[in-house]
Amino acid sequence: MEKHYRHELKFSISYSEYIAMRKRLQNIMSSDPHTDSEGLYQIRSIYFDNSDDKALREKIDGIQKREKFRIRYYNDDFSFITLEKKMKINELCLKYDARITESECRKILEGDLEFMKDSPHELVKELYTKMRYQRLVPRVLVSYVREPYIYKPGNVRVTFDSRIRTTLFNREFLTENVIDISATDNPEDMILEVKYDAFLPAVIQDLIQVNGMTRQSFSKYGVCRRFG
Repeated sequence: MEKHYRHELKFSISYSEYIAMRKRLQNIMSSDPHTDSEGLYQIRSIYFDNSDDKALREKIDGIQKREKFRIRYYNDDFSFITLEKKMKINELCLKYDARITESECRKILEGDLEFMKDSPHELVKELYTKMRYQRLVPRVLVSYVREPYIYKPGNVRVTFDSRIRTTLFNREFLTENVIDISATDNPEDMILEVKYDAFLPAVIQDLIQVNGMTRQSFSKYGVCRRFG
């Protein structure tokens, strides 16, 4: 299936704003079917960068067109792991992904890369090339809890992300007993993300309006890299 760029908007909101907005959204939007009984799931992402911090610097410098690689898994379930490349042009995003096994993931984290050359996934081969020639390596583990809602018209996805935590230690990158720390100054603050295709329906625009709320270029990877 051909992939298309999607719009992505991010806002920092307070906990009280989140409570009010969630109540409004629940009347219109559906909870993501992959969530638990509380409508949540945990995401852990291992981000790659090189010794020059190329991905981090491009984000800080506001480079309009950029990309970053990450390995992602959910709820500490190592049976479903994906390699992802996220490309961004201003507020437009495009994501490619490929399933990898736990064994393959551990090899990548350990620098055992030869198997990647023969992978059936072009994305794995691309990461191999960039690990070899752009010196990409795993740099940080970003963890957070997500509460997602979906709305079919416009293919809208609204998520609330909280409890953003991080660790810089390689040995913690694929373990159920992660030792991490809070990456934000106020753990109660929420990150609201709104993703959609060609248009954002007016009903959703109205539901996510908060007085004084401003868009911001928030990067979980960036905030987690402030520790090293």
